[in-house]
Amino acid sequence: MTSGQARRNELLQILGKSKNPISGAALAKQLHVSRQVIVQDIALLRANGVDIFSASRGYLLPQERQTISRILKVFHSDAQTEDEMTLIVDLGGKIQDVFIYHKVYGVVRADMNIRSRKDIQSFMESIFSGKSSLLKNVTAGYHYHTIFAEDEETLDLIQSQLNKCGMLAKLQDYEPVNFWNKNADNL
Repeated sequence: MTSGQARRNELLQILGKSKNPISGAALAKQLHVSRQVIVQDIALLRANGVDIFSASRGYLLPQERQTISRILKVFHSDAQTEDEMTLIVDLGGKIQDVFIYHKVYGVVRADMNIRSRKDIQSFMESIFSGKSSLLKNVTAGYHYHTIFAEDEETLDLIQSQLNKCGMLAKLQDYEPVNFWNKNADNL
């Protein structure tokens, strides 16, 4: 008998190799557990952020689109926050996170996972309800985002438009990121 986590990893591997839905009963038989254990495992995986579709004939992982990322350093006022995020998602980007580079604390990062205008509205309501302030304000407005997109051209367009709007910030020599590098995952 394998541990629950090992079984869930194996479950993901099985689903990942299949282009068609696999029934709970078939998964249970393959993993030597009950169908109810499979249902519970699917629920745990979903709770941990794994996107699993339930179809009439079983479970299926969405076909992953190839995505790439780039880190961009930006600067803007609080009032321009929504404009910045809207520009990115409208051009096909996903804002994975926001982080700052503080000379004393180093990198301070927070997940965002903003993919749509609806996500932006929810974020803006949370921030401007008075509960918190924007992370960028710790470093006088300068901050970074990890942006995901389907292709380099989309990332180039996002970067270009942020620059055109005056929101793309110049990197300093001491900063740990080179956002002009296409593989800017060097943090």
